[in-house]
Amino acid sequence: MRICIVTGEYHLPGETFINRHIQHIFGGAAAVVCGRYHGENPYDVAWFNRRGRDTGLADRLMMPLAVGINRLRHGTGRLPFGQAKRELKAFLKAQRIEGILAEFGTQALAVAPLANEMGIPCFSYFRGTDASKALNQGNIPGAYAKMMPRLAGVFSVSQFLLDNLAARGVTHPNAHVIPSGVNVRLFRPAEKRPLSCLAVGRMVEKKAPLVTLRAFLKASEGLAGAHLDVIGDGPLLTPARALVAEAGAEARVSFHGAQPHEAVRDRLAGTEFFLQHSITAANGNTEGLPTAIQEAMACGCLTVSTRHAGIPEAVDEGRTGWLVDEHDEAGFADAIRSAMTAGNRAAMAAEARQVAEDRFDNQKLLEKLERVIRETVAG
Repeated sequence: MRICIVTGEYHLPGETFINRHIQHIFGGAAAVVCGRYHGENPYDVAWFNRRGRDTGLADRLMMPLAVGINRLRHGTGRLPFGQAKRELKAFLKAQRIEGILAEFGTQALAVAPLANEMGIPCFSYFRGTDASKALNQGNIPGAYAKMMPRLAGVFSVSQFLLDNLAARGVTHPNAHVIPSGVNVRLFRPAEKRPLSCLAVGRMVEKKAPLVTLRAFLKASEGLAGAHLDVIGDGPLLTPARALVAEAGAEARVSFHGAQPHEAVRDRLAGTEFFLQHSITAANGNTEGLPTAIQEAMACGCLTVSTRHAGIPEAVDEGRTGWLVDEHDEAGFADAIRSAMTAGNRAAMAAEARQVAEDRFDNQKLLEKLERVIRETVAG
């Protein structure tokens, strides 16, 4: 089946879940429509850049009317029109596209009406921001509600996001929870460094890295060999370094900055505990179901995290990890301490690995995604 992946930017190395679809869905038969093209096409696919096109005089004159009509009809002015729309239609026809998968709900807004015009089934994948922060933008809930009847189906990485949408009146009868998953053949446990901890992710409010650091420093007091590695970059990296320096704890915490995916995988394999204090940001932004937690479980790491978004759908409290409420720094410290002093860590690590194989094997999840798309299109 010939599928077109619609995404905001191509190619972004960090969007492993989208890149896997581009490379492997239906045997690697995808084309790509993107909002921004970054000059790399590592999967050698046909691509179309929606925003990187010349706008003629006629389209510039028509823009206010076209945007206004689209906002009235579809709740958004993001839809292509004029020459851009004609070129996109020509691309989809030339590529013999049989289905469209928009990797975020906000991307589906731009292509669902055109897909309907062309008789191409269109699906959307909700992943986090598009079903949390985006819902606080005045026009988005209404635009999503108008879009839903135009979609053949909806996917989400967690039930939490579908519930978030439903709370705003946005539902679809053909909705499925399919996590992004992890390659369990590459992410595997190795010999664990005792009392080793790892935190991975952008150093931003949603990840609450300063809470993680303070909780770890408190939990690891008196535990010889306890060490936290931090991978990631972002605006809170400088304050994080300052916090550790002020505590005189440089020997217990190492900052590695942004690292390639392979380096994260190697570090996870030998790490005993994965720490992630995810919270809802002030602007409403949440996780979907963090890929890093799925990768950590595949590597046999015990997770200490929060009851946030889809995380409780992955981590079974007391069996594969520990969860606390958002912003509960003292509770997070106690949970880290409990993890590092637990006597059944090996059994819990084996359970975490088994859960990853059963629930988060991305090959099985990709096959499920393909099956739902095929059955929906056939129906």
